[in-house]
Amino acid sequence: MKKIVYGLFFGDSITYGEYDGVFGGWVDILKRYALQKFHEGNGDELILFNLGIGGESTEGLLKRLPHDLSARNSQDGNLVFLGYGANDLAIKDGAHIVNPETFKNNIKAAIQQVKPFSNDIYLVSILPVSQKIDGVVVGSGKLRTNEEVVVYNKILKDLAAEYALVYIDFHTAFLKDKEFLLSADGVHPNEKGYGMMAEIAIPIIEKYL
Repeated sequence: MKKIVYGLFFGDSITYGEYDGVFGGWVDILKRYALQKFHEGNGDELILFNLGIGGESTEGLLKRLPHDLSARNSQDGNLVFLGYGANDLAIKDGAHIVNPETFKNNIKAAIQQVKPFSNDIYLVSILPVSQKIDGVVVGSGKLRTNEEVVVYNKILKDLAAEYALVYIDFHTAFLKDKEFLLSADGVHPNEKGYGMMAEIAIPIIEKYL
């Protein structure tokens, strides 16, 4: 009998796919891929939920996580992706939205909440920002630096190692060509960037199809 597995993608606007008017972002590309595979009659059904919310930090995640997990819980198993940090590390009014220590504790708390629902937890790296906004206060009043991106990514990488989770390193993939893969705002990927993220993530979801 075929299984029905759920994939839950928690995150901010980069998970949601903001600024991609062509594909709808990397998670939506994965949704279509999984659906296509199912209709081809290959293996189990993998239903993916895009739970990205623009502007969300790990503080918002912890508030909604228990509700979202209980609302979308497949008896056959769940995969959970956590894509946070781009908002947490932003400096607004002279302070981080979520400082590194709190970010670390929030991700730890999220992992503990997810564990009863899933053995398959993925931590998604933060993308680099464009050179033109590195250290610049943008219209939203937020300031981001690539230096901080590295600091927060190290927290995610270390936690992935500590809890034996998979760390999806989009950061390294973007680094060399970030100016071509990011949209005009310097934070969100463009269609090419989102497409590349999906290509990296397809082998991960293939295991469950």
